[in-house]
Amino acid sequence: MSLKLDILVFAAHPDDAELSCSGTIAAHTAMGKKVGIIDLTQGELGTRGNPELRVKEAEDAAKILGLSVRENLKMQDGFFKNDLEHQMKIVEAIRRFQPEIILANAITDRHPDHGKGAALIAESIFLSGLRKIETSYQGQQQTPWRPKTMYHYIQNNYIEPDFIIDVTDHWNTRIEAIKAFKSQFFDPDNREPETFISSQEFWSFLESRARTFGHRIGTTYGEGFTTLRTPGLRSLFNIL
Repeated sequence: MSLKLDILVFAAHPDDAELSCSGTIAAHTAMGKKVGIIDLTQGELGTRGNPELRVKEAEDAAKILGLSVRENLKMQDGFFKNDLEHQMKIVEAIRRFQPEIILANAITDRHPDHGKGAALIAESIFLSGLRKIETSYQGQQQTPWRPKTMYHYIQNNYIEPDFIIDVTDHWNTRIEAIKAFKSQFFDPDNREPETFISSQEFWSFLESRARTFGHRIGTTYGEGFTTLRTPGLRSLFNIL
């Protein structure tokens, strides 16, 4: 079996995870948890940069976040589907890393790949636990695996969170991880066409969103998540 992870994050595009839940990732790697990211596509349809550059940027961000592993499934940006072919790739990855928790794209968002990715991951998680679905890795048959739970991070469109993680202590790490994607975000020396996320105002939006979530829980910065399953507590003292 490959490296077992505590948390596996799926992202439709390189930088989705950094923009939405990198503070949460940094908080857990700081605890000693093993966290990995699997990007579904190379973001090859993006206006700025190119797949090769974005792979290098993803590697840089992985080092900043202290990831145990980062991979790219090289699905087709904009055109991957929630079908058997793509589900089996996700099932193989889940069984290989056997995460306790999975984080996935927002259930709906401005970019259609985000909601599509969320549905693909959710269905694949269920399939991964079925023993009659057979998969193998490096010639070895895999065993069924279903994580304890899955949460969806919140992306561009506002979605009312089911819970919020305090990321105040890891805010600087989050910013550095996002900035690792130099081709995609504001840089006065970058002469490529400006995009929705490359404007200087987008940084203000990111901070405003995080401050809004942080204010909701009495901290400075927060990251919001949704879940299809009601979270349970063993104690009332686990709440901030």
